[in-house]
This record gives sequence, C-alpha cells and structure tokens, in this order.
Amino acid sequence: MSTLFSILFYGATLVFVVGMAYRITDYARTPAPLKIPTTPAPTTAGGVVLRMMREVLLFESLFKANLWIWALGWLFHTSLALVLIRHLRYFTDPVWPWVAFLQPFGIYAGLVMAASLAGLWARRLFVERIRYISTPSDHLMLLFLLLLAASGLFMKFLVHTDVVAVKSFILGLMHFSMRPLPADFALFMHLALVAVLLIIFPVSKLLHAPGVFFSPSRNQADNSREKRHIAAWAAKLESSE
Repeated sequence: MSTLFSILFYGATLVFVVGMAYRITDYARTPAPLKIPTTPAPTTAGGVVLRMMREVLLFESLFKANLWIWALGWLFHTSLALVLIRHLRYFTDPVWPWVAFLQPFGIYAGLVMAASLAGLWARRLFVERIRYISTPSDHLMLLFLLLLAASGLFMKFLVHTDVVAVKSFILGLMHFSMRPLPADFALFMHLALVAVLLIIFPVSKLLHAPGVFFSPSRNQADNSREKRHIAAWAAKLESSE
C-alpha cells in the first residue's frame, strides 16, 4: 500500500499543480471588457486592496447578504485554515514553533469544520429555494468534504493511527524516499480522499478560492470617469486602425 499511495500522491500533486497553474493563467488572460465593480466601490487601487482583503478574510459581501450563510461559510473556511496549519507538522522536521502552538486549536477546528459543513448541507436539503437550484455536484462536494473531515476526526478520537509513521511516510515522499505507511483502513480512506481532492480541485466549484481575485466586480476601482477602461484586445484593435 505504501507504493500505491506514493504513486497516487505524486500523480495527484502533479495534476493539482498543473491544473491550478493552467486555470489561474486562464483567469489572468481572460479580458474584462467592461468596468463593472459592485457599488459602493473604492475609487483607488489601495481601496481595492482593502476591499479584497475584507472579502477574502471576512466575506464582507456574504455578511451583507445573509448572516446565517455567512456564519457557516466563515466558520468552515476559518476552521479549514486551522486544520491545514495543524497538518503542517507532518511536513516539517522540526515542527515550527507557531505550528506547534496552534495544534490544540486545530483539533477543535476539525469539529467546527464538520459542524459547519453539516449546516451548509442541511441548508441545501431543507431550504426549498436553495434545494431547487442545487445540483448533484453541490451535494456530492459537501458530502465529500464532510467525509474527509469525519475520517480525520475518527482517527483522532476513536481509532488512533501511528502519526510518527505517517509523518515519516510524508517526509519520505518529499525527499523521494519510500517509507512504510501504517496498515490502517481509516488512514487509507483519509489519504485517498485527500488525493481525490487534489485531483478534482482544479476542475471543481472549489476553484472559487483563487477565482475571487480575478472577479472584475471585486478587483476593479470605480474610476470610469477619471480613467478610460479598455481591454487589451480592444486596445490592439484601436491602435491598428
């Protein structure tokens, strides 16, 4: 199984890196022919940076739209960030001090992550207007993330695995050195879900993570009166006339 998971993770990482590079490049090359910032919008580049920070860190627009969805979404993303930071201990030796400090918070964040995912899924199941516009992929993605969180919590609280051996395996992957992986079904399931997540991320709705930075309604300044907005392709046509 160690060989199988090594091949799986090398392949999944390659797909993730290449897929993300392609999608981000595609986003960056996509022209924005119109000046369409959502008002009220900042009028300076500095204001746009502050707006993007509020949007990425605080989900400002979602807060203004629906407090319940904002609470569940913000709790999920914040707890996910803490869980990811907690997992950095498997990739560093020695473990960075700030990562070690956040370890207890990462445990509770896993519980919050699962609870917030369950709340977001319940919204799609029981709120009629949301259920009407939800697609099978919406339900499958929430179920997938919930299984990923549940399998991690299962290993933490119920069926413990050899985390020292897991860390040795991951560090071995980073240095292209094959090391044994504990024979644990819950661990196999958790790692398989992580690998699948890496593979599907560049083609899934989860791609809103980098996509928000390329949204013209968020990354444009409201300065159309002061500065003419023209897409690169339109400028080339204009200059050739």
